[in-house]
Amino acid sequence: MTELAEKIYEQALGLPIEDRLILIDKLLNSANLPTQADIDKAWSKEVERRCRKIDTGEAKFIPGEEVFQKIKKRFGR
Repeated sequence: MTELAEKIYEQALGLPIEDRLILIDKLLNSANLPTQADIDKAWSKEVERRCRKIDTGEAKFIPGEEVFQKIKKRFGR
């Protein structure tokens, strides 16, 4: 962490908890990271896509035993 960032951090620790939480929220939003709502929406779309593939017969099913054999072979366990 830069000296400036360290100084800001030390000053932020002196803020009331409510202000620190607001600051944390603003900093996280400024990073343009996906929100939980974004993540949930993406997973919902993926689940729907996979279900459609199953319903239409496009999905290829692999027996669990075959999957575990491949994992053991790949990772040597």
